[in-house]
Amino acid sequence: MNHRYEALLVLNAQGKEDTVREIIDRLESEFQKEGAQIEQVQKMDKHQFSYVAGPLDSGYYVNFIFNADPELIAKLRAKFKLDPEVYRQNYQRLPEKKEEPAKRLAKAK
Repeated sequence: MNHRYEALLVLNAQGKEDTVREIIDRLESEFQKEGAQIEQVQKMDKHQFSYVAGPLDSGYYVNFIFNADPELIAKLRAKFKLDPEVYRQNYQRLPEKKEEPAKRLAKAK
């Protein structure tokens, strides 16, 4: 059974600011290759970190909202852990989207 998830990825775009769009497109295709149905991609721009806990002091934030099987999260986490352009990743299950009553009635006819 598919569930709705949100994946917040922090990209290591240091020195590659002009190719961020291609990195996001590649990551989006990786989600789709694994079987996730992407609902929305939010590009949230580059932000400075509150504190520096590693080699980077800032990162490019991207939020993916998608539907996928629960087992897929572990696969994506392992895959992106090996990706040098993904600095941090966080996954969260979202509540299911509720349909508006008008749409539900239209489908029932």
